[in-house]
Amino acid sequence: MKASILIIEDDRDMCDMLSVALGRRGFSAVAYQSGMSGLAAIDSGQPDVILVDINLPDINGMEVCQRVSADTPDLPVVVMTAFGNMDMAIEAIRAGAYDFITKPVDMDMLALALDRAVQYRMLHKQLTVLSRAAETAPNLDCMIGESQVMRELFQRLTKIADTGISVLITGESGAGKEVAARALHNLSRRKQQPFVAINCSTLTETLLESELFGHVKGAFTDACSDRKGLFQEADGGTLFLDEIADFPLSLQPKLLRVIEERRVRPIGTNSEYPFDVRILAATNRDIEAAVAAGEFREDLFYRLNVITAQVPPLRERGADRLLLAARFISDCSARQGKQVTGIDKAAAKKILNYSWPGNVRELRNAMEHAVALADHQLITPEDLPEKITSQHHLLESVYHPADLVSLEEMTNRYINYILGVTEGNQSLAAQILEIDRKTLYRRLNKSS
Repeated sequence: MKASILIIEDDRDMCDMLSVALGRRGFSAVAYQSGMSGLAAIDSGQPDVILVDINLPDINGMEVCQRVSADTPDLPVVVMTAFGNMDMAIEAIRAGAYDFITKPVDMDMLALALDRAVQYRMLHKQLTVLSRAAETAPNLDCMIGESQVMRELFQRLTKIADTGISVLITGESGAGKEVAARALHNLSRRKQQPFVAINCSTLTETLLESELFGHVKGAFTDACSDRKGLFQEADGGTLFLDEIADFPLSLQPKLLRVIEERRVRPIGTNSEYPFDVRILAATNRDIEAAVAAGEFREDLFYRLNVITAQVPPLRERGADRLLLAARFISDCSARQGKQVTGIDKAAAKKILNYSWPGNVRELRNAMEHAVALADHQLITPEDLPEKITSQHHLLESVYHPADLVSLEEMTNRYINYILGVTEGNQSLAAQILEIDRKTLYRRLNKSS
């Protein structure tokens, strides 16, 4: 979508020239020849940037700056001033102008100034509404996200939520697999019944068997009383088996039998008890490779993997990182009794630029860290953990000398990485890279 520029300039020929020239550079421009008519058009036109001349027939450009700054502080104003009139330019900045450009206008310089102003407006709007957006953004239960990969996940989970079939949820550690499982449960007809979760990798084989299937008094040492297993505890609801790829191979036949027959026999008894439970499982491992290696039963795999839902890593979720950060900041601020309301522009760039190997869990931890250190309403780079503000993580991989590439190739790879993070938003990519859009275009054309 083209950025919209509202031009306020009393010279009709100048208006026409600016409108045509900006149109050729990818902007959408509309012009007005007086300050009052331009101001009146702001609400209906909803421009991204105002380009105003200082000298107007009714109110001057300085007053336009002041009114826009007071009424719409996130709408940037670029002022055109006479060449060499720095005092007027400084006064315009003090009146609230975002930038200024001197006449005669260099269209390339103007386009760059407008690009920066558009990006400023986009980021400012994003940062100021993030807390509200976290509440109103597309979501599924406790999951939030506006990125395409998350919308696709929401659509998939919505389709299968009320089917009752077994689902295998895959994804990296910390990506939010249990949150996805809870969303499936809360969107199903079982939502009023228990959601019971167990991590299969943290318990010994004996304890895991007892936890899942239950036991009777005297079944083993320390079995001082009868105890229901989690299959019975979750009756009517959902049982979530986290890290299922680590389930002991020796117990897998028993788990398969219980799932197939929908009856469980506690340790130490011959009695079986029916249950009605939906099974959800999750893993961060390549479970099909485990099947091929003989570490996981193929028949159990197919029983659990009726359908798969993959939770994408945070690095593939673009600007969702800021949306999630806002949610975590709001939660942490409430818990810590602080008045931290958002993230400043520089910190937002750091959050977008970081690869988040620990995914959503790491982001939550980082925001808790930042809120604890914050001295102002907005999180700054100084509040973030050092590994996020440094760039060392970008060079973590150690290459064999034969795999090393030129600086030019590494630069191109990094540019492509940033474009991937920003989901193709070249303006935001240029800002993160701290180069102007014209330079980014030139590099992209050269590499292609």
